[in-house]
Amino acid sequence: MARLGAVISEAIVIHYGRDELLSRLAHPFWFQSFGAVMGMDWHSSGITTSVIGALKRGLTPMAGELGIHVCGGRGKSSRQTPDELLRVGNRVGIDGEGLAQTSRLVAKVDSAAVQDGFDLYLHGFIVTDDGNWVVVQQGMNGDKRQARRYHWRSQGLQSFVDSPHAAVEGRQQGEIVNLADHRADASRKGQLDLLATLGPDRILREIVALEPARAKTKTVQPLLPHLIMPTHHDVRLEDINMKRLHGTLSAAADRGPKDFEGLLLTPGVGARTVNALAMVAEVVHGAPCRFSDPARFSLAHGGKDRHPFPVPIKVYDETIRVMKSAVCRARFGREEELQALKRLDDQARRLEHYVTGPDLKEIVAGEFHQSHEWGGRSIFGCEPPPLQQAQEITKSKRD
Repeated sequence: MARLGAVISEAIVIHYGRDELLSRLAHPFWFQSFGAVMGMDWHSSGITTSVIGALKRGLTPMAGELGIHVCGGRGKSSRQTPDELLRVGNRVGIDGEGLAQTSRLVAKVDSAAVQDGFDLYLHGFIVTDDGNWVVVQQGMNGDKRQARRYHWRSQGLQSFVDSPHAAVEGRQQGEIVNLADHRADASRKGQLDLLATLGPDRILREIVALEPARAKTKTVQPLLPHLIMPTHHDVRLEDINMKRLHGTLSAAADRGPKDFEGLLLTPGVGARTVNALAMVAEVVHGAPCRFSDPARFSLAHGGKDRHPFPVPIKVYDETIRVMKSAVCRARFGREEELQALKRLDDQARRLEHYVTGPDLKEIVAGEFHQSHEWGGRSIFGCEPPPLQQAQEITKSKRD
């Protein structure tokens, strides 16, 4: 994941610049699709940890070249973020102290000003040599075993306490106290006035007295822009825009032989790799509106939990090889391979309006049938050949 995530990020930077990568990371639908195309469980809260971790491992060695620095992470790593930002600032000449203060403030807003039942445990801070940044942090509700992700973006941010989020991912549940909402401005000012004039003890007495009346006058708070993921693990038809998927597969079949002739000479995995590359191409080039069905991108490389199918390691490695070759050539001004990927994405958008193809069950069944040949692996181990798999299923039913 570190290698694939890094090379996809590098391709975006080459085509569109560093700020565009930050913009994508601040978009919850793209972020989820990015994790899915790398083989993480498409619906899982673990995508956040995995994507931030993969980017930190993959981009740190090339931070000096790309000018992108990934700081923070999960648990103990999250608390080290300010120190990491100070070191980045000293190294590249930006305001590390200011960035460290921003890191602390962003974490404080989502843990104190936003009280929604989720305790922060992950804080990822990605900053460029220009001082532009994006923060992705996540909280967990232990009782419900659910997570909520918060996206922040420096571009356009005018206040840390006045509707500062770029987006929030998570299902609405219970009563939320959001003092960072624009409509809470009067409440924030009133609290400061009360603290100055009454003191904390009298404020507490007034709150206790007002509680019965408050319970009768609840108001519904409109939602911030957010992504809601389903609770089921498997990939279902309602999770995928099939017209887009058929467009992608048709584009791979149409453009693949023209643009990836050498790749298609690789026995067994060539055409399948072009299918994966077509989905990677959309992650690199796709408009934000095209990521409303992140489950679709899990069909590029499967999922480590075997949903929708085991990760085809041979295909995964081929995808990385082709992307790495394209990016390396583009660094020296030879963008033929990167342009070939863009043509895949352009063709997919044209074809999706009128092509048809196999249904989702047929696609997934085909992947399982060839999984052993493609080096299929999951957290359960390597996939056995189809005959052995059938025998094991029959034996399991008999037992």
